[in-house]
Amino acid sequence: MTATAPSPAASPAGLAADRRAELLALAFGSSTAMWGLAYLSRLATPLAPPWLLFLLLLVCLLGGGWLTGRLGGSAARAAAVGGLASLLNLLILGSVIGGEAPGALRRGALIWVPASLLLGGLLAAAGAQAARRRTDAPSAAAPPAGDAAFAGVAAATTFLLLAAGGLVTSHEAGLAVVDWPNSYGFNMFLYPLSRMTGGIFYEHAHRLLGSLVGLTSLVLALHLQFAPRRPLLKRLGWAIFVAVALQGLLGGLRVTGRFTLSQSAAAMSPSTLLALVHGVLGQLCFALLVALAALASRRWTAAEPPIARASADTDRQLGLALLGAIGVQLALGALLRHYARGMFWHVSFAMLVALLGFAVGARHWGLYGGLPWLRPLGRALTLAIGLQLLLGTGALVAVSATPAPGHIPWWEALLTTAHQLTGALLLGLATLIVLWNRRLLRPAAEGDSA
Repeated sequence: MTATAPSPAASPAGLAADRRAELLALAFGSSTAMWGLAYLSRLATPLAPPWLLFLLLLVCLLGGGWLTGRLGGSAARAAAVGGLASLLNLLILGSVIGGEAPGALRRGALIWVPASLLLGGLLAAAGAQAARRRTDAPSAAAPPAGDAAFAGVAAATTFLLLAAGGLVTSHEAGLAVVDWPNSYGFNMFLYPLSRMTGGIFYEHAHRLLGSLVGLTSLVLALHLQFAPRRPLLKRLGWAIFVAVALQGLLGGLRVTGRFTLSQSAAAMSPSTLLALVHGVLGQLCFALLVALAALASRRWTAAEPPIARASADTDRQLGLALLGAIGVQLALGALLRHYARGMFWHVSFAMLVALLGFAVGARHWGLYGGLPWLRPLGRALTLAIGLQLLLGTGALVAVSATPAPGHIPWWEALLTTAHQLTGALLLGLATLIVLWNRRLLRPAAEGDSA
C-alpha cells in the first residue's frame, strides 16, 4: 500500500474522470443532505413545520450549486449537479406522490417528476452564478481529489443509514413492516408518507436510506472501474458494492427468513441472527468506504516516501490490535442489542478497547506533530474513546432504568443509538490510523536518522 507511483489522474483522461467524480460527489452529497434533513424533520414533526423543511431542502440545492461555482464549475455543470440530486430524490418523492392503494398514484403525480428535476437544476445553477459573482476568478488551485470526495460522501451516507438502523433497533421496530422487498404490498418506493408512523417510519425510512447507499456504492464502483485508477481502488470499489448488496439482502431476509412476496406475518420466519450479522456488516461497510476515501486521496498518491521512525512498528502493531479489538467489541455490542446477552463481556472488553484506544491515540497525538493526519487522528481517537465511555455508561443506566418491556423512552433510544454510532466512528478512526501509519511511516533501520 505504500507504493508511490505517479498517479494516473495526471493524464487528461484522469483529470476528466476526477471532474466527473467531483460532480458525482456534489450531487450525491446534496441529495444525502436533503435526505438527512427530511429524516430529522420527520423525527421532530411538531418542531419542524413542512414549509421550513421545504425551504431547507431548497437551500441544499442552492448550496450544491454554490459549491460547484466555487470550484470553477459553470452554471450548466451546476444544473447537472442539481438535476442528478433531484433524480436521486425520486427514491423518496414516490412516498409523496404514491396513492393510498398499491400501485396507485396521486392526481398530477407525473408532473412532479419533471418539475422536481427542473427545479433542482435551476436552483443549483442559480447557486453557481451567485458563487461566481462573489469571486473574480475561479480558484487556480489543483482540482480536488474527486474519488476521495465521492467515497467520503458515500461514507457519510452510510453513517446516516447506520443512525437510522440504530433507531430501528433501539425502538424494536425491525419487524414493523412484515414483508420485503415490498412494504405491506406496496412498491417500497411508493409507500404513502401518510402511513409512515411509529415503528413503520423507522423501518421503512431505513429501507429507503439503504437503497440510496446501494445506489451510491454501485455508481462509485462503476466510476472507479471506467476511470484510469489503480487496480486496488477498482477492486475495493466492487468489494464495497458486493458488501452493501449483501447487507441489503441480509436486512430483507432478517424480516422474512426466506424469499417470498407474501404479506402475511404468519408466513415469515424472522431471524435475529441475521439481524446481528446485518448490524455488524453495516459497520464494516462504513469502514471500507472510509478506507477507500483515504486510499483515493491526493496525499496518499503523492510521491512522498514514508518517513523513518523508531516508533513506527510499535504503533503499527498497536493500531492493528485496536482495529481488531473494536471489531470484536462491535460484535459483542450487537449480541447485547439483539439477544440481550453478553453484558459482562461487552462491558469488560470495553476496558481493553479503551486502554488500547487511549494508548494509540495518545502516541499518535504526541509523537507525530510534524506529520499530516496522524496527530489530528490521534487527538480525535482519544476524544472519541472518552465520549464512548460516557455514552456507554449512559446507555447502560438508561436500559437498566427502562420501566417496562416494550416501552422505549426517547432518551434511551437516543443514548443507545449514539453509543452505536460512536462505535462506528471509532472503527473508522482506527482504520484511518492504521492506513496513514503505513503510508507515512516506516520502521527506522540502522543508519536512519530518527
